[in-house]
Amino acid sequence: MHETIGDIFEDFLPPHCSLIRDKACGGKQRIPLFCSAEKSRATEYCNVDLLVLKGNKIRIIVEIEESNVKPTQICGKFLTSALANYYIHNSKRNEPIEMDSSVAFIQVVDTSKLVKDKTSKFEQWKALEESINRITPLKNSRITSYRLLSTDELDKLVPLIKEMTVPRCDKN
Repeated sequence: MHETIGDIFEDFLPPHCSLIRDKACGGKQRIPLFCSAEKSRATEYCNVDLLVLKGNKIRIIVEIEESNVKPTQICGKFLTSALANYYIHNSKRNEPIEMDSSVAFIQVVDTSKLVKDKTSKFEQWKALEESINRITPLKNSRITSYRLLSTDELDKLVPLIKEMTVPRCDKN
């Protein structure tokens, strides 16, 4: 699923944006986010699955949840990303790449292990997305929009990519 979502982003990303993929998404690296411009184990908060960059700034963060789709896991991925400010990696000469003033966070949760007519997860995820959007942006966080999709909704991913990337990738 990670590679499929990475491919969808690659295929529909505007040409003036760049995509960084982690290994699970078909890339060659981890994608660490840090709370400061200093790269260290103490300042590394999380690793994400995909990053969309424009003008050397983070515009979109993507997280894909395949195994644990409970609210605590979903919120934990969102919060650690919201608390971070920089992507730092040797592929970018260890230069800190900061978040833009308005970053979108897209989370995709896997539904393949759910018994569709016996689960409340879809309703729970909708409520969770609404709850996160009520508190977004968090104080001092640059994540200003949040979307939660299930793998049953991958048909919505292409329009969402276009909706999220146009304002973030067409900006100067």
